[in-house]
Amino acid sequence: MKYLWNLAVKNLSRNKLRSSISIAAIAISVCMVVMIRGFMLGILDSMVTLHIQYNSGHIKIVDQDYQKKERLLSLNHPVDGFSGEGVQKMADKLKEIPGIERVIQRLKFGAAASYEDKLIGMMGWGVKPADELAFTDIENQLVEGRMVKEGYKEVVLGTDLLKKLNLKVGDKITLFYTTAFGSFKGTTFEIVGRIESGLKLLDEIVFYIPLDQAQRILNMPDQVTELLLVTQDYRKVDSILPQVKELFAAEDPEGRYLVIPWDKSNDIIAGLKIAEKIYNIIYVLLIVLASFVVINTMIMIVKERTQEIGMMSALGLMKRDILFMFIMEGTVMGILGSLIGVIFGGVGVKILSIVGIDYTEALSGMEAEVLLKPILYPVFTIENLIFSFVLGVTVTAVTCIIPARKAAQLEPNEALRAL
Repeated sequence: MKYLWNLAVKNLSRNKLRSSISIAAIAISVCMVVMIRGFMLGILDSMVTLHIQYNSGHIKIVDQDYQKKERLLSLNHPVDGFSGEGVQKMADKLKEIPGIERVIQRLKFGAAASYEDKLIGMMGWGVKPADELAFTDIENQLVEGRMVKEGYKEVVLGTDLLKKLNLKVGDKITLFYTTAFGSFKGTTFEIVGRIESGLKLLDEIVFYIPLDQAQRILNMPDQVTELLLVTQDYRKVDSILPQVKELFAAEDPEGRYLVIPWDKSNDIIAGLKIAEKIYNIIYVLLIVLASFVVINTMIMIVKERTQEIGMMSALGLMKRDILFMFIMEGTVMGILGSLIGVIFGGVGVKILSIVGIDYTEALSGMEAEVLLKPILYPVFTIENLIFSFVLGVTVTAVTCIIPARKAAQLEPNEALRAL
């Protein structure tokens, strides 16, 4: 076997230009796989992280009727605990489940503020400041001022929303809203912070107020619109989900509440998971396209070395050995091409993971519910490099079986008579 391997490596130097072209084709395709996969991992990682932080948590608890009207921000179907005993007791029971690290309470409602002669619509999030800061990266998005504090009439707004209202940190703002009883009211808050995140949702639509203040002004004591459960690792949420459902089966026999894992609460995330599988097929196709160059090269090599193959067969070299020798030649090209592609692709992804790719204009027309930051950072991982290298070598080696079989099936007497 070592003899065949050395012979395969030596044969590649017979026509250096042809071998170099084949290696270059594989290198380019593997480089593309590294770059595209790093890009896709960056999109997936960013969107999943933001989706979990600002939409679903690892597990989301809502009233089943609220889910049907979630876009309307209805206050008629709150999470108010098991048998109406209050959301805090429900949160305490959920925290007792092993693996649940945090329970995030949010009260979302529609509101508006006036500027000159028009009302500007927005969305209020009543939150527990400490929990929100610990769970999300909102602290990094606060470019001015601070987060709200419980017990105070304070509000944090996005930069674009403040521009629309012609307000700044330190000003007062009167928010108009409809309470849970349907009455229209207004309350004045002090602006204590400004958010600049790059997300349309946070910069243009959402404002934060303390949860206790939201519950007070909306007449919703110890009630929220959703609970978000946080575990150690969202990828292992399936191991905790049965225990959460078991608790609700015991405490909520009527099935009023829905228990929704992070990957089932948004169609975009479900679509991304499907897209990830599609891209895996695309990666293989990219390598296969490059392998056509290798196949063509190998067919030419077989044609040129027909007499040589016949001589080796006549001297006792088995068909299996000839098959292995030509597969090894293709594999060597696959190894060299994949190695070069991984090096260049890895360097490219590493640079882009630092400087990022600016998609500000492309995302300007996106809906607010599409949680994707305007500057995307591809993900550089050793796993991606290994995956791309192994894929390049494997696909190249497999496609080389076609010309290798042709060489192995040549009869010695016919091969020796060939010109």
